[in-house]
Amino acid sequence: MRRKKRRVVRIAAAMGAAALAVLVVASVASAHEGIWAKFDNCPSTNPEARKCINSVTESGEVVLGKKTVPIVNPVTLQGGVTPPEERGEEFFEHLIAATNGETLSKTPQPVPGGLLGLVPPESSPQLIRELVEAAAENGLTGVNATLELARPASEVELSESNLAFEEGVALKMPVKIHLENPFLGEDCFVGSSSSPLIWNLTTGATTPPAGVEPIHGFGGELEFFEESQVAEIAGSELVDNAWSAPKSSGCGGILLESLVDPIIDGQVGLPSAAGSNVAVLQTTSWLARAVSVNEH
Repeated sequence: MRRKKRRVVRIAAAMGAAALAVLVVASVASAHEGIWAKFDNCPSTNPEARKCINSVTESGEVVLGKKTVPIVNPVTLQGGVTPPEERGEEFFEHLIAATNGETLSKTPQPVPGGLLGLVPPESSPQLIRELVEAAAENGLTGVNATLELARPASEVELSESNLAFEEGVALKMPVKIHLENPFLGEDCFVGSSSSPLIWNLTTGATTPPAGVEPIHGFGGELEFFEESQVAEIAGSELVDNAWSAPKSSGCGGILLESLVDPIIDGQVGLPSAAGSNVAVLQTTSWLARAVSVNEH
C-alpha cells in the first residue's frame, strides 16, 4: 500500500514538474525582444494563424450623432490573422483573438464637456436633474467613451490588398461604445452584441447615403524591418461615414435607465442614421508571418 502511494506521489510530482516546464517554455516563447515584442500577444502557434498583427490607432475621432470624441489615447488592435479567403474579386482575412484577451484594448477617451455636456432638459424628472447637479457639485462630471468589440474577434475582417490599393473595405469591425461615469453606471452602452455598430473602414473613398459627402482615407507608408520579416504601415487613415447607431441602453443602472437612456439619446442624437456618424482612425500597423514570430 505504501509503495503504491509513493508511486502515485512520484507520478504526481513528475506531472507537476512537466506542467511547470511547459509554462516556463511558453512564457519564454511569448517574450520577444525589439520589434518582435509587438507580437507577444499573437496566437502564433495556432495552426490557423498565418500572420500576426499589431495595429495602434494614435489619433482621429469618432462622431456619434451630435457628439465628437477625439482619440487622444492610443488604442491597440492585435492578434493572429487567418489565411485570406476569396470573396468575389476581393480577399479577406479574419482575426484570431489575442492571447492576453485584449484583442481590442479598452482605452478610455475623454468626452469633451463630460456630464455637463449631457445636461438633462428642464422637462426631465426632478430626481434626474438633482442627481446630475449632485454629480457636478462633487466633481464627478467626467465621462469617458471606450470602444469595445461587440462580437468575437473572428468577426473582425481585414483586407491587406484593399488597404494598400485604397479601395473597398480594409477593416470591418463590429463595435460598441461604453460611456463611463459614476452616475451613468457600469452598463451604459451605445451598441451591443445583438445590435453592434458596424464599421466598414476604408483607406479609399467612403460610400455614404445620398446627400452625404464621401470622405477619403490613406493607405499609409510601407517599410520593412528585420530582413523584410516585419512590415510597418505608418500613417494609415481608415475612415467610414456610412454607419448607423442605435439608442443607448443601460445608462443610470437598472433602476434609472428608463429615465436616463432617453436623456442620453436626446443629447447625443440617438438613434442616428447612416451618414450622421463618422469614424476616422489614424494608425500605424505591424505585420509578420506567424512562423517568423515563433522563430524569434
